[in-house]
Amino acid sequence: MKYDTVIIGAGMSGLSAGVRLAYYEKKVCILERHTTIGGLNSFYRLRKRNYDVGLHAITNYAEPGTKQGPLSKLLRQLRMTWEDFDLRPQLRSSIVFPDCRLHFTNQFSVFVDQVAAAFPSQIDGFRRLVQRIAEHDALNLDRQVVSARQVVSEYIRDPLLVDMIFCPLMFYGSATPRDMDFSQFVIMFKSIFHEGFGRPFEGIRLILKKLVRHFRSLGGDLRLRAGVREISHTNGRATSVTLDDGTEIEADNILSSAGAAETLRMISPGSPPVKAEPGDISFVESISVLDCAPADLGHRDTIVFYSDSPAFHYERPSEPVDLRSGIICSPNNFDYSEPLEDGRIRITALANPHHWMNLPDDQYVAEKDRWNDRIIDSAVKHIPEFRSHVIDTDVFTPRTIRRFTGHLNGCVYGAPEKFVNGQTPLSNLFLCGTDQGFLGIVGAMLSGITIANRHLLK
Repeated sequence: MKYDTVIIGAGMSGLSAGVRLAYYEKKVCILERHTTIGGLNSFYRLRKRNYDVGLHAITNYAEPGTKQGPLSKLLRQLRMTWEDFDLRPQLRSSIVFPDCRLHFTNQFSVFVDQVAAAFPSQIDGFRRLVQRIAEHDALNLDRQVVSARQVVSEYIRDPLLVDMIFCPLMFYGSATPRDMDFSQFVIMFKSIFHEGFGRPFEGIRLILKKLVRHFRSLGGDLRLRAGVREISHTNGRATSVTLDDGTEIEADNILSSAGAAETLRMISPGSPPVKAEPGDISFVESISVLDCAPADLGHRDTIVFYSDSPAFHYERPSEPVDLRSGIICSPNNFDYSEPLEDGRIRITALANPHHWMNLPDDQYVAEKDRWNDRIIDSAVKHIPEFRSHVIDTDVFTPRTIRRFTGHLNGCVYGAPEKFVNGQTPLSNLFLCGTDQGFLGIVGAMLSGITIANRHLLK
């Protein structure tokens, strides 16, 4: 069978691209190596409880009916409704460094007031930075890479405020150690501070199932357990993909959400050489199920981004886990009209992927348990002690991320060098998702749509 477009990967970007193409009556097939959809933002059931794999929050929150912004654009492009996402806003989040705490909500003015109160000498420069952000076209697919730290330092002189701004943005969207591309900084700044966080009451499974149902209703073909082994090409054009089981599928175009390095390794010999090094920013996450809501223990923040050192360190750690900083997410602390079934605390910290990938199987579980205890030790400096209320636990590592996504090194945000325009050495093979450069759940979905619009719906 031959398709107009074959899409590699049934994550957020691949599914969204599939919906967009199928809406315009393109013959589309999405191929997914795993038994379930979602990639990093997937879900699973363990010991009779539902878990989200990667979801802390959905950025770019907007109130239902909003006409402007990324979420509104996304829904229009997919022909979906606000009810399909059913997002509930955060209550309040915090950035916590030694001797300084900044709160923020989905009202940007709250964050501006916090900066003015904590850093009065920097507020004028901060306001000028906000104006620079508003004027910057971060969605230009032909943009040049510029250091965000270099740009921000032109406006803000206090290194503590610089690090406190970068901390949540890098944790939620940087593949680059110690820095970000300024366009990516702008995207993340707007998505977190201007627009803010929301979460579907039923978790990520709600959105994924709606996307799949929509895609199939438009005539799209989704195949699970269908990993791509090789991309064949002739005269600079991709012609077909070969699956792990040897099945060959022909297509006029191929769109891959598998990552740049991962996709280029699939191309059969003879294509023009293009270098794509995988990233190595990865995480370990501890998930604790409680017999009460975190608010019952006095913890009401939705997300806490913390650093226990005055300077924020964001790079692959030499230790298995970097305990100097992390993210504490409490899914219960969104503005729900009814409580969640269980209390949850999710704690995320930077990890050394090489340590976790190379562990012998008989040591892996014990190492997860050991570092889970240490991660929680670090987190309870910033939230109430909750361990006596834990009734179940799970931990995922870079090895888990590699299994769910296929990303080399378990790199959550892909390679530092992005393929912003989606083009590869083959004229009809395109990239979307993390290595195209729009990150976050809404960003990933817009990535698939943007590349489909630009290259496949001409």
